[in-house]
Amino acid sequence: MEKKSYTWFERRRKSKALDLAQEQIIRALDTVTLLHQAIKNISEGKKKEAIQQIENLFKAEEEVDRLRADVFKELSKGAALFADYREDLLHLVKRLDTLADHVKDAARCTEMLADAKIPKELCESTVRMTAGLVDCAHALRDSIEKMSASPNDAVTGAKKVDEIEHEIDDTYLKTKASFIKYGDQMNCGAMVIFDDLIEFIEQAADMCADTADYIVVLASRE
Repeated sequence: MEKKSYTWFERRRKSKALDLAQEQIIRALDTVTLLHQAIKNISEGKKKEAIQQIENLFKAEEEVDRLRADVFKELSKGAALFADYREDLLHLVKRLDTLADHVKDAARCTEMLADAKIPKELCESTVRMTAGLVDCAHALRDSIEKMSASPNDAVTGAKKVDEIEHEIDDTYLKTKASFIKYGDQMNCGAMVIFDDLIEFIEQAADMCADTADYIVVLASRE
């Protein structure tokens, strides 16, 4: 009876940690959505709206940090009964935190480029990248939410994340290739910051795909 109660306790602990991880991806998704909106507004000349969205993004990123700490605290209370699961869940929330970090870095670049003259084609490419990143984060959230109730669907969702990441990577490479075309139309400093911007977006997409790999592992344990 004591062993049965202990098992129930551990399952409850695991469930609470997973709930916190699900909340964390919601907040991480908020940062991605706000980045997309900010970049879209910058491309349309709506600087004031973009700056407000970037400020909101910074606040959302702080919440992602807090939730990561909450998950760590929750899992530290558990014993070795689900040690493997706990380790994978820790990797999952670390990656969600890193995802939000990349998005925050991209937002900082966007803020610095608010008054820069960026060629229309480059602006449109960046908007496409962030739109894809939003889709990627949505697929990731859907996969995490299905981890317990429907592990097979969680794995399918994780594969969708990987497919979207490849599309973002293609746009990233094409955008980089166009630098030669527009090099003489942009301020050198703006070009460097813009290069950082799309690099952070691409890294955020990579982190989504990397996180999806852990979802596959966690789903297999359900």
